[in-house]
Amino acid sequence: MALERYDYIIIGAGSAGCVLANRLSEDPKIKVLVLEAGGKDNSLLVRMPAGVGSLLTAKGDYNWGFWTEPEPYLDGRKLWWPRGRGWGGSSSINGMIYIRGHARDYDQWRQMGLRGWGYADVLPYFMRSETLQGGGDAYHGGDGPLYVSKASSRNPIYSSFIAAGGQAGHRLTPDFNGYQQEGFGPYQLTIKDGRRWSAATAYLHPAMSRPNLTAEIGARTTRILIEKGTAVGVEFVQGGQTRQVFADAEVLLSAGTVQSPQILQLSGIGDPEALKAAGVAPTHALSGVGANMQDHLDVTLSWETPTVKTAYSYSKGVNRITTGLSYMLFGQGFGRQNFLEAGAFLKSRPDLDRPDLQLHCVMAIMKDHGKQSVAKDGFSIHVCQLRPESRGRVGLHSADPFADPVIFAGYLATEEDRRALRQGVAIAREVADQKALTAIRAGEVEPGESVCSDADIDAWIRRSAETIYHPVGTCRMGAPDDVMSVVDDQLRVIGLAGLRVIDASVMPTLVGGNTNAPTIMIAEKAADMILGRSAPPPREVDVFGDRDAPVA
Repeated sequence: MALERYDYIIIGAGSAGCVLANRLSEDPKIKVLVLEAGGKDNSLLVRMPAGVGSLLTAKGDYNWGFWTEPEPYLDGRKLWWPRGRGWGGSSSINGMIYIRGHARDYDQWRQMGLRGWGYADVLPYFMRSETLQGGGDAYHGGDGPLYVSKASSRNPIYSSFIAAGGQAGHRLTPDFNGYQQEGFGPYQLTIKDGRRWSAATAYLHPAMSRPNLTAEIGARTTRILIEKGTAVGVEFVQGGQTRQVFADAEVLLSAGTVQSPQILQLSGIGDPEALKAAGVAPTHALSGVGANMQDHLDVTLSWETPTVKTAYSYSKGVNRITTGLSYMLFGQGFGRQNFLEAGAFLKSRPDLDRPDLQLHCVMAIMKDHGKQSVAKDGFSIHVCQLRPESRGRVGLHSADPFADPVIFAGYLATEEDRRALRQGVAIAREVADQKALTAIRAGEVEPGESVCSDADIDAWIRRSAETIYHPVGTCRMGAPDDVMSVVDDQLRVIGLAGLRVIDASVMPTLVGGNTNAPTIMIAEKAADMILGRSAPPPREVDVFGDRDAPVA
């Protein structure tokens, strides 16, 4: 039987994998294979923005549904970790918020010795990927594959939240991805004409007609094949059969922050002692694999709105059926919404050089990721700490490639992390007490007004905090003197030829915001690196505005 050979094999059809599949297959002479463990993104729940709640809360065809190990600073709780499965990966189940992070996040990467990763260097790739509703500008692209829309809901929750932020003395900003991130304002969304615009929709589907691109589904990677220090192919299981395919150029690992380090470790790449303990024979020592895990921890405060209808009223009883039918038949109605169209980026203390807190305003009373139903109209304010000092890791339970990995997040291990989140709770309550919100809200549902001392707030955080789905860093990009780095600034696995990691796992530090747009940017930049194309010229723009801008 002839060996199956391709120029490039991409492991994972998530956000990064979809970008790579499109960009590499643009050249008809390049033969590309994408291996995806899940299936196609053909569910109504994926297409319909309002389906996000169902997708995030249940393990299944579109969600790996991992759990962490017991977290010692969260009362020993195991936390639910939804991660996307199938075409589009987490971009097919996420909240569809388009945020790049703060410019200083990327300048920090450059200062860590990572050439070509400053904000001026990466901005052209953000712009290349994007089509902003209404057209591009100095900060945004106007003809890229990823459609980015502007918040459009007329529900008064969002406008009241933004107004309350101004009344509390905070800045206002019309564009979190423009010259000023700090402040209250509307979110930009990866939604087009009422449809989720995932990485699969933007990049993979338009490329699938190319004869040089093959996409296999139900293909669970079990290991990367290494010969004499070079990645030569991939072994995977599909339909109960084990197959091997070979790469003449490179293997590109884009399985995400959890499964990229898992696949490396299953291939014998990682900390030798940890691999031996899991029953895997080491093939290449690289201690940083699975380490440096960082994530955004989140707590949710909520209030009733007796006079304002929210997600509860729109989805209870017969309305739930009506919403689905209206969307399915006409593409109209409540199903076009993602429930969170406003937010804020704030500092927990004034001496910081950039915001370290993010707020998401949700048009629903949220409890445990939405798993617990609350039969009341209301809104929630998610409070997320953006730059945790705490670190976790991803490892192996065993050599079984079908076993879930070990996830230890290490949340709230430092006093600074606990202080910042506690201060975020105080800020959210102060905003909710402003006239714009007191005019429409009733009592505080969660945590409740009796939770007011620092000790009580800390205890509530320990028993209720959850991830807001932004893990990064487990295949850390680093300078040559960084002994814990996994890939270099070209995303090549250190010490091995023919293998790169391209996804959120390579981020050395968390960015200040949602991580999907940065992951797409990383893949856009990686495509140029792989193909040997020159990077576009750095784009210098003002990103540290010190004046308020009116919200459009």
